[in-house]
Amino acid sequence: MKKYGFGVDIGGTTIKMSLFEMTGHMVDKWEIPTNTQNNGSSILSDVAAVIEGRLVQDGISKEDVEGIGIGVPGPVVQDSVVTVCVNLGWGRVDVAKELAEKTGLKVRVGNDANVAALGEMWQGGGKGYKNVIMITLGTGVGGGIIINGHVINGSNGAGGEIGHVFVDETEEETCGCGKRGCLEQYASATGIVRMAKRALAADNRESTLRSVEDLSAKAVLDAAKAGDEMALEVVEQMGKRLGTVLAQAACIVDPEVFVIGGGVSKAGTIITEVIRKYYIERAFNSCRNADFALAELGNDAGVYGCVYLLLSSN
Repeated sequence: MKKYGFGVDIGGTTIKMSLFEMTGHMVDKWEIPTNTQNNGSSILSDVAAVIEGRLVQDGISKEDVEGIGIGVPGPVVQDSVVTVCVNLGWGRVDVAKELAEKTGLKVRVGNDANVAALGEMWQGGGKGYKNVIMITLGTGVGGGIIINGHVINGSNGAGGEIGHVFVDETEEETCGCGKRGCLEQYASATGIVRMAKRALAADNRESTLRSVEDLSAKAVLDAAKAGDEMALEVVEQMGKRLGTVLAQAACIVDPEVFVIGGGVSKAGTIITEVIRKYYIERAFNSCRNADFALAELGNDAGVYGCVYLLLSSN
């Protein structure tokens, strides 16, 4: 008898949903809008209604469903309670309790970056490993730490918030978290653009970046791959800071592999190689041989990880 699970990755704009066989095979995926009106009060009801409809459509009995795994953009404690989700308008919400009451199914909840890490460990770039640090380089910098197949959430659900490790005491601009000098200000897509603009303003050297009308991280990384000196220096700065932070993290959790994901990772090996270079230079000897891999699941990593939450609770 086949067993099924639902993966639900809630974002500020859309909710990604998938039906899985518990072997890891994705049967189908779809999206619905995230209704953030009235402080997101209808979000869980919307999810429940879609799941109920899907069970009827596919003729699946609830007895054959292991449960629902949910990823949310905020800290999570006890695999159940979201302490705050600014993008959804939520304060403290017991997501697992509320959705279980609406569906009659088991529910487990995780932070969106953490479930993406679980997904990559289960069926993506970290497959075959059980001790993984995943870093997502997008608009910000997120992370997930997995030890022996389990996410390290921490006491406040903030485990893995690698983007807010302090790296530069001379920084004068403010990070989105309100602090200054966070890794996110240098290793994210927005951080790469910020460093490139600073370099262009401070240096009169020729660079292909000067002719780019709407400067983006992709433009900087493409220029670096083409050999542009200034762009290469920006990538080196990013890699130095991120590689150093990962070397520090390795002293604490000693991972087998670092999985690099997010939009910036699409640049490929130019990213992993520069991070690896500084990581090896700064890592404790016993940790230096950790592998580096690119994420493979893209936007589906979250729903894969949501379903893995159900497996890891068995």
